[in-house]
Amino acid sequence: MEINTSSITDDFMRQLLATTKSYVIVFLKTGTHPYNPHVQQIIWEHGRRNLSLRAEGLMPIICPVKDECEIKGIAIFNTSLEQAKEIMDGDPAIMEGIFSYEVHTIMSFPGDSLPG
Repeated sequence: MEINTSSITDDFMRQLLATTKSYVIVFLKTGTHPYNPHVQQIIWEHGRRNLSLRAEGLMPIICPVKDECEIKGIAIFNTSLEQAKEIMDGDPAIMEGIFSYEVHTIMSFPGDSLPG
């Protein structure tokens, strides 16, 4: 696939880069106790909590990973790194060891969204 970059000028790139904002990306991973006997209910409540965070604008992007791999999900937080860690530490699936996570500060463009 060929990408046409001719319309992206250096000035356009500089202007766009000046609009970036700090966000936090979370990689949800398999935890130390993924075989909890109540795993389905705990994950269901984890999902309910995520949707509440989405509705509040704190976690506007939620991406469950469908591949069979260590990463189980990716999310973008519209919070500080410390607040994202605090939110994740209170997640029922994290607290039960079903999932673990890692967080990173990232930059992106406010208003970007996934296509409908």
